[in-house]
Parts: sequence; structure tokens; C-alpha cells
Amino acid sequence: MALMLGKLFEALRSGGTPEDKAREAAEEVAAYEGGLASVETRLSVLTWMVGANIALTIAIMVKLFQ
Repeated sequence: MALMLGKLFEALRSGGTPEDKAREAAEEVAAYEGGLASVETRLSVLTWMVGANIALTIAIMVKLFQ
């Protein structure tokens, strides 16, 4: 069984959705959130890389023009 969002599942069930369809929807949303977490992690790494690059570029330029 895949990862599932319990609160979403319960909300769908209380709304009258059949159990199998509610389970599939909750699993699909959980998978989507997992993909977003991966993208956020990569974006964080890229942000640090760009920041380090800018800092090193400024340091080199200051040293060059002294």
C-alpha cells in the first residue's frame, strides 16, 4: 500500500465518496506532495550554490581591483 494522507481520506469518505476512490485520491495527492518535496530540496541546493558563486565572484573582484 502506498503512502496516503489520512485526513484527506477521511474527508473524502465523510463526503460520501466510495472507499476505493477516496483511497486512490489520497494516495495520488501524497505522491504529488513527495514530488514537490524533491523539487524544493533541489531548489534549496541551487540557491546555496548560486549564493556561494556570487560571494566568490565578489571576493575575486575585490582582490583583483585592489
